Amino acid sequence: MNYLASIGSYAIMVKEVFKKPTKWRIMKSLILKEIDELVYGSLGIIIFISFFIGAVVAIQTALNLTSPIIPKNLIGFATRQSIILEFAPTFVSVIMAGKVGSYITSSIGTMRVTEQIDALEVMGVNSLNYLVFPKIIAMLFYPFAIAIAMYVGIFGGWFAGVFGGFLTSANFVEGLQMDFIPFHITYAFIKTLIFAFIIATIPSYHGFYMKGGALEVGKASTTSFVWTSVVIIILNYILTQLMLG
Repeated sequence: MNYLASIGSYAIMVKEVFKKPTKWRIMKSLILKEIDELVYGSLGIIIFISFFIGAVVAIQTALNLTSPIIPKNLIGFATRQSIILEFAPTFVSVIMAGKVGSYITSSIGTMRVTEQIDALEVMGVNSLNYLVFPKIIAMLFYPFAIAIAMYVGIFGGWFAGVFGGFLTSANFVEGLQMDFIPFHITYAFIKTLIFAFIIATIPSYHGFYMKGGALEVGKASTTSFVWTSVVIIILNYILTQLMLG
């Protein structure tokens, strides 16, 4: 029953976020601040991880192609499919659930502990709209970060494959172009947008409704990461079954 109550509270919170909006003059600066902290500030770790994930996928694929009759361009094909379909949208989103989600939960949770949220509500401000809405809008730019992750991941695969001596650059590019389905890009970005909404709202829920003191802020951050990751994995399965099944 506690899980059902939490799901209901989360749904109510999402509904309240879009009520009684804050003045655009104030909201604009909040949104720009959240874009800088949530998306732009995460590009470094996204690029770093994507490059080496692409490199590892290419190397592992190459090492498993032991038969001489299997063409080397399958390394490029496998790298493209792995990065676009799963590693960029899903694996990076789980990492973002830890980095961004923990930041969101701890920042809102600290405001709850220090009674800043109570002060906002006393002044007649819709605290949920003021705190959560800018994060949702900022995370709408998250697909741009995933597009960069796709590019860097494939580049990492090319770099590892070519400079590791597993195949030529022409073979890798041929594999990239082989049996390409444009809908896979659409599928990846639809997943990314849904994951972005989850990353913005579930950590906000755990931070906004947390109880206790400073110690509970850390516990709430851990709990929000776990549940955000669980929801992302479950939605990944459902979306894959619906869109590709």
